[in-house]
Amino acid sequence: MADYEPRGITVRDVAAADFIKAYAEHLKNTGRVELPSWCDLVKTAPHKEMCPYDQDWYYIRAAAVARKVYLRPGRGVGGLSKAFGTKARRGTMTNTHKPAATGIIRHVLQQLEALKVVEKMENGGRTVTRVGQQDLDRIAGAVVRGDD
Repeated sequence: MADYEPRGITVRDVAAADFIKAYAEHLKNTGRVELPSWCDLVKTAPHKEMCPYDQDWYYIRAAAVARKVYLRPGRGVGGLSKAFGTKARRGTMTNTHKPAATGIIRHVLQQLEALKVVEKMENGGRTVTRVGQQDLDRIAGAVVRGDD
C-alpha cells in the first residue's frame, strides 16, 4: 500500500543527472538515433580546444536537449545554445560566457523530430510531442523505481 503513487512521475520529479543518463542509455539501446560521421571530430563549442572524451557524448547531449525542451517549451536553437554554453577561460583576461555550437544542437533537434519526441512550434522554438512526453515520463518513472 505504501507504493501507491497518486499521480504519475514526470521528468520534473527526477534528478537531472539520473534522468539524462537513463534517457541517453535508452536512445543508445534503441538504435534509432544515428550518429553523424563528424561525431568523433567535432568540438561542442568554438572556445573548446578538444572534442569530448566520452564516446557517448552525442546521446547525452540529445537526452539533455530533450529534457530542456520538456521543461521549457518554446526553446529554439539559440536558447539551447546559451543554456549549454560555458565560460571561456581566456588566460589573464576575465572569463566570459560563450554559447555552445549550434550545429550540434540543430542536428540533435532534427534527430529528436525524426523520433517524434519534439516538434516545431508555429511561432518558433520546439515543444515536446504527446508521444515524446509519454516516452520521457516513462523513463523518469523507471529511474524513480530503480528499473534498469
